[in-house]
Amino acid sequence: MTLLATRPVTDDRTPYRWRWAALGVLCLALLIVVMANTALIVAAPDMTRDLALTSSQLQWVIDGYTVPYAALMLLFGVVGDRYSRRGALLAGLLVFGAGAVLGSLADTTTAVVTARIVMGIGAAVIMPATLSLLVATFPRAERSRAIAAWAATAGLAIAFGPLLAGWILESRSWNATFLINVPIAAVAAVGALMLVPPSKAAVARRIDWIGGALSVLAIGALVYSIINGFHFGWSAGPIAAAAVAALATAAFVLWELRHPAPLLDVRRLTDRTIGGATLAVLLLFLAAFAAIYFVAQQFQFVLGYGPLETGVRLLPLAAAVSLGALASGRISPRFGVRGTVVTGMLFAAAGVLLMARVDADAGYLAFAVPLVLLGLGIGLAEPPATDAIMDRFPEDDLGAAGGLNDTAIELGGSLGIAILGSVLASTYQSTVAGFLDAAPLPTLTGDLAAQADYAMEVSRESVGGATLVAQEMATNPFASSYAEPLREAASTAFADAIGHASLVGGLALAIGAVVVAVILPGRRKEA
Repeated sequence: MTLLATRPVTDDRTPYRWRWAALGVLCLALLIVVMANTALIVAAPDMTRDLALTSSQLQWVIDGYTVPYAALMLLFGVVGDRYSRRGALLAGLLVFGAGAVLGSLADTTTAVVTARIVMGIGAAVIMPATLSLLVATFPRAERSRAIAAWAATAGLAIAFGPLLAGWILESRSWNATFLINVPIAAVAAVGALMLVPPSKAAVARRIDWIGGALSVLAIGALVYSIINGFHFGWSAGPIAAAAVAALATAAFVLWELRHPAPLLDVRRLTDRTIGGATLAVLLLFLAAFAAIYFVAQQFQFVLGYGPLETGVRLLPLAAAVSLGALASGRISPRFGVRGTVVTGMLFAAAGVLLMARVDADAGYLAFAVPLVLLGLGIGLAEPPATDAIMDRFPEDDLGAAGGLNDTAIELGGSLGIAILGSVLASTYQSTVAGFLDAAPLPTLTGDLAAQADYAMEVSRESVGGATLVAQEMATNPFASSYAEPLREAASTAFADAIGHASLVGGLALAIGAVVVAVILPGRRKEA
């Protein structure tokens, strides 16, 4: 098969014949980028045990992907515009695949973090390239449907990551979960060469490297500060990173306002459509990533599901995102961008708020319905929001538009896990502390006392730690009688924690929906 197009599609030309097949390739590339984050949810417990990871080290395993991914997307999106969007996609797939291979061979914490950093760099190239190529390849009349399919793929990846990782973990070690990405990346690369038309900006301009460096510094420092500050306290490191982020952001805005060919025309952020849609995307993924973070722990540590069972039980969320995305293509033209986006946000808020009602006895169904509502809300709201962002940028700046949209997604996810994860952890720790302080444990001395103190510290830190300690206690005749009370106390404390965190997240999303309704213009999509 040969390429049938060599430049971006515009409305006055015959649409590219193989555009829907090209969309399949772009969605395949998007799939591995999202799965790399969600697969870690079920692989983390085995990884923690094998590498004896501390909470700080596990956080770096997560951040190793998240920080470069969020920080570099805007710059790499513009690089793709200037040189080659398809070339950027291929380069990103190569780097991402190399990182995955490195991760499959890793046997130390440093090696795992390094692999995740390499994958994060590759993801930062892939993500904006998929969106800019999509918009460049499809005529305006079909873009909404194409973006809905793109968004539905992101929803499917949320569940497919844990599902595929869980299936692999049934018979192999956590290293093998990295290899999920390699064959998919290879197929996507071949498909890109065969089916995706080359594309770049029609007017060649020099890249604003200083603006790019400032954007990387600002976003990277912000994400690092948020994640580490909320998880480990606002010590000198996170505070300094926040100060660097603020200064770099101010410098970026001033530089971009004066530059003749800016990396991102920051004046566009005052556009009501771009501002409202970007805020909507950020808040939706704040809720989505936080909810998956809560629910995956509940399934594994409280309800006792294995990795594969956890992945299967997240499928309703993915299916709901896909259904919502398909429905949004029909609803948005009728009710407008604002009506569809706000309705979706309210659906998602309702789903998150329903999780605030869970208790220690809650089973799977108590989470299934909220997950479906959350998925429907994301599916309804994200495609028209993304379409609105992309539609407000000229063809030559599609990479910048995709980078802005994708940065909102990743920043929202980071905020969700950091802020709501902090609420979750603090509520759990304060609630379970009452049980641990009053637990009628026997008086121990020497090494046994040290082991008991360590066990109580681990139990106090997280529900996963308490579950592991309870399992160890159950095998010890001297401590077996304390295993079940500890497990029940941890389950109760974690249910309270999910309730508080879900209440905060749901209210934030509901209030955000009102703000977005005020910011976004009315029925006129082009306003």
